Amino acid sequence: MNTNSQLLFDTPQGRPFLSRLGVTDWLWALAIVAGSVYAWSLFRENMNYYEIIILGGTAVAVTGLGWNWRSVRPLVVITAVLSITGIFLYDGNLARVNDQFLLNYILSSQAAIMWMSALFVMATVAYIAALVSDSSFTGKVATAMTWSAVVMGLTGMMVRWWESYLIHPEIGHIPVSNLYEVFILFCLISALIYLFYEQRYKTRAMGSFVLVIISAAVAFLLWYTFDRGAHEIEPLVPALKSYWMKIHVPANFIGYGCFSIAAMLGIAFLIRGSLEKRMPGSPIVARLPSPGLLDDVMYKLIALGFAFFTIATILGSLWAAEAWGGYWSWDPKETWALIVWLNYAAWLHMRMIKGWHGKLMAWWSIVGLFVTLFAFLGVNMFLSGLHSYGEL
Repeated sequence: MNTNSQLLFDTPQGRPFLSRLGVTDWLWALAIVAGSVYAWSLFRENMNYYEIIILGGTAVAVTGLGWNWRSVRPLVVITAVLSITGIFLYDGNLARVNDQFLLNYILSSQAAIMWMSALFVMATVAYIAALVSDSSFTGKVATAMTWSAVVMGLTGMMVRWWESYLIHPEIGHIPVSNLYEVFILFCLISALIYLFYEQRYKTRAMGSFVLVIISAAVAFLLWYTFDRGAHEIEPLVPALKSYWMKIHVPANFIGYGCFSIAAMLGIAFLIRGSLEKRMPGSPIVARLPSPGLLDDVMYKLIALGFAFFTIATILGSLWAAEAWGGYWSWDPKETWALIVWLNYAAWLHMRMIKGWHGKLMAWWSIVGLFVTLFAFLGVNMFLSGLHSYGEL
């Protein structure tokens, strides 16, 4: 095996990755496989060939994620327990939400998502307070709230999926089909990506900036819920009745989440630089991550987001060919997706080839957020086209 190939399979310690796995790692894999087989046994009559492949791929992905990031394990287990509890409490009848305390106030999809929203907002306040006061305890509370918000959000999504089938089997669908559902997805993906980097770099100071964008999404979500009644489960339009939705949308929102976090770290980079000039030696400056760390994480996030956004764009083209008969139609959503892709391709080119970094790239990441925001939301608000089913 040559050196390049060996790097794919060996750890920095020189030992093959699989040889480093312990008993708990294999028990984790066994639990995921068992859960996937159980899900298949329950729903196989409603699953086509492609959906079985998606289920298997998800099992592999979750297994690998749990092997490499062990904090995900309790998240998956707790979410599974809460989701299954909610599903069994329904007992096949949506009306039971009015009779069951746990469903009404905690485990129904809407209750769980409201808990998620409250926890994200409280976590934002706690992260800012931890930065200002330099309180380690407050920072730990902020992290715990963020993890709890993710648990409740994932539980809400899983239960909502089941609720859609309780309304009618023909209406049932994975909850990533409209702006309400994908805003929840955005919050969850962004929070998980942030928590990974928080653990990896052992700093909570980034949370003071990253959680702000998540709370902004929560604010939109709450307005959309109470002003527009967007939380109501509606039948899918014909174009969305496809297995492609299950992989295209999550891949897209990993990209959106990464780009959004990178922009918030760009703001942190600029604020740190400004404070360092105006108030050298300020305690706040000392608590903020170093410019080098912010620049490095921003680069990694944009690289990761670009990879997933590229995959999502390819998947979207394949979906378009199946749904509308052509891979590309210059629909406004497609056009702006290309603009987003070109923007971050240029960002990465300048970083990797020209060696650009620092203040200019921070500003560029912020501008990129507005480009991405228009592609994600602005197109739905101001333009019409084949993707008009996502309009406000």
